Amino acid sequence: MIATGGPIVWRLHIPASPEPVFAALDSDDGRAAFWAESAIETAAVIHFRFPDSTSHAARILERTPPTRFAIEYFGAPATFELTPDGRGGTDLVLTHEGVAAEEWHEVHAGWLSVLLPLKAWVAHAVDLRNHDPERTWAQGYVDQ
Repeated sequence: MIATGGPIVWRLHIPASPEPVFAALDSDDGRAAFWAESAIETAAVIHFRFPDSTSHAARILERTPPTRFAIEYFGAPATFELTPDGRGGTDLVLTHEGVAAEEWHEVHAGWLSVLLPLKAWVAHAVDLRNHDPERTWAQGYVDQ
């Protein structure tokens, strides 16, 4: 059972080395391929635009290729740690700290709509999202 509150932590194995995983997190084209409709960086701030036309500016907190990438995501630090698995793959640990208690469950679940498309994109060049502004997270769709 997952304890609510406190940091959100997800672990994911990706069958690709840390370099392409980091590149997907750290590039405009990479982020647009799995995370948001667009995610353009200017002056160390990523300007996310999502399918429902909402937007968010996320300040980059750390960029250490190819092992750590951290942003201030919706007011709290989210850190991606990438570790080689010794067999050509990557073990990714996402830690999102400081999530408000009333938002914890939604944010916890929401990270799956980022992490699983990241894995599909990096490992198989497949975009799992529907890109439909009528079928978004707010309407209960996980494949926004």
